Amino acid sequence: MKLKTLMWPVIGLSAVAFSLWLLVEELRTTSIDDIGASLAAIREPAWALSALCALAAYAALAAYDRLALKHLGRQVSWRFITLTSFTAYALSHNLGASVLSGAIVRYRAYSTRGLSGAEVGVLVAFASFTFVLGSALLWGLVLVIEPATLRRFGEHLPVEASTVTGILVLALIALYVFGSWLQLRPLRLWRLTLAYPSLPIVLRQLLIGPVEILGAAGIIYFALPDAGNPGFAVVVGVFLVSFSLALLSHAPGGIGVLEFVFVAGLSDMRPADVLAALLVFRLFYLLIPLALALVVVVGFERRQLVRSLRSIRLRRARADRRHRGRRTGRLETPPGEA
Repeated sequence: MKLKTLMWPVIGLSAVAFSLWLLVEELRTTSIDDIGASLAAIREPAWALSALCALAAYAALAAYDRLALKHLGRQVSWRFITLTSFTAYALSHNLGASVLSGAIVRYRAYSTRGLSGAEVGVLVAFASFTFVLGSALLWGLVLVIEPATLRRFGEHLPVEASTVTGILVLALIALYVFGSWLQLRPLRLWRLTLAYPSLPIVLRQLLIGPVEILGAAGIIYFALPDAGNPGFAVVVGVFLVSFSLALLSHAPGGIGVLEFVFVAGLSDMRPADVLAALLVFRLFYLLIPLALALVVVVGFERRQLVRSLRSIRLRRARADRRHRGRRTGRLETPPGEA
């Protein structure tokens, strides 16, 4: 258990160290002053649009949980779902090992609403699959619209993709939709039963998954200057590569991984401008949500503690009343009837 506990932090920190080393090699000619100047050059409308994109992304993340609960047939208030989802993603994005850390937060929250461990497991798997599905849909579209996106990483990624690859990805998604329409048999994995969602839920998955990713990529896109900007489709493609590698690396906050991949993928732009846009992304997508999530966690745990103490006091009061009643009953019972 100790080895398993230490494994993911070691992997994440190793990824951070390696990515930062690569980033330093890539940014030998870029200074902190250059990054500060690029950050100061971002105009107010761009800040506002990036903030709106962050709100759209987190609203879509809340819809992940709402769809998963609908699939499970469980009723939980929209406010509770929003706060739980926001907290889970804000913490997991910053801590790394996002599936595990997000699952812990969700179990702590949803178990108070009557969900079992198995149900929370299905919820986490469903939300993760919704993200993968949204990523795959956007990958297919990007490869059809901008098939040269991956060539930007030719020196760093040993992969190639083309329009045909994008069409194949979209065909696989169509098969998933077709399987949902036919309501094929559920897949059983140990104690989990993964059933095809209903067609309306699948169609919502295909909507909210891309909305979350497009919102997150939009934070960076609007913070980039017009000079050398390759366009939204390319930025989305680079974001998909960088965010996917950041998740696979389990690096806390994807630090180093996001920066290196973006600087490499947007090599036709000034590195200082790219890093300034990524600072805006970290502010709106990671740091501000993290600060708010900590407030939510403290408030939630405080309420749970107050309820536990109140419940303990009520049980003690009932026990005292029963004890006094038994004593009173024995004292008042005549000796001949005892």
